[in-house]
Amino acid sequence: MSEELVLFQVENGIGIITINRHKALNALNVEVLKALGKILDQVRKDESVKVLILTGAGEKAFVAGADISEMKNFSPIQAKEFSQLGQGIFRSIEELPKPVIAAVNGFALGGGTELAISCDYILASENAVFGQPEVNLGIFPGFGGTQRLVKHLGKMRAKELCFFGERIPAKRALEIGLCNEVVEAGRLMERAKELAKKLMEKGLLAIALCKQAIEQGSDLDLDKGLLVEQTLFGLCFDTQDQKEGMSAFLEKRKPGFSGK
Repeated sequence: MSEELVLFQVENGIGIITINRHKALNALNVEVLKALGKILDQVRKDESVKVLILTGAGEKAFVAGADISEMKNFSPIQAKEFSQLGQGIFRSIEELPKPVIAAVNGFALGGGTELAISCDYILASENAVFGQPEVNLGIFPGFGGTQRLVKHLGKMRAKELCFFGERIPAKRALEIGLCNEVVEAGRLMERAKELAKKLMEKGLLAIALCKQAIEQGSDLDLDKGLLVEQTLFGLCFDTQDQKEGMSAFLEKRKPGFSGK
């Protein structure tokens, strides 16, 4: 059942999505992607979910890539549709008005790296491994890797990852900016929840608008991006959180944000 391929739970405002194909190293196929898409739609509408953590089942893999056994005999049309499906779902993560933390617990290869870089914060365990090895299969990244890696790392580094297809350990990923933080494997989810709780203490409406400004502005020239920032900055002043945050600052107390 597709419901079992992707698990979802909520703990005190923290939503946790787990790709659950550990025997296949959590490889992405059409069924998994559709199940993930449905849960993301649910998260978008669920006001009880304040922050989202995305991880993989087991200790070996976050997502070890797309399912090669399914892709092998795709026609060009089927391959394009598969690419569109993955791109659309990963794009919905970027557009989700809630912060998303990728808790990378092992192999994040191909679609796994592409999934991670669609999130807002990449937390990696010390045994995490990143990479875009698609050229070793006679293809190249199709879930947004050629575009997001350029924005994350620059064109030359993106070409390096995609052309050579080599695996990158967590420490190296941190050095080149492919992840935000590396922790001991046994502390991965604990640290992810710490980060989620820290975010939940902030003005989550402000974070949502900030995320929108960053995502929309990154595709625009500076002047147009600044206009987006102006507009969304102005919207902050129509929220209870802005009034509470500034009042708390002036009154020298901790703010109690309501998310409204």
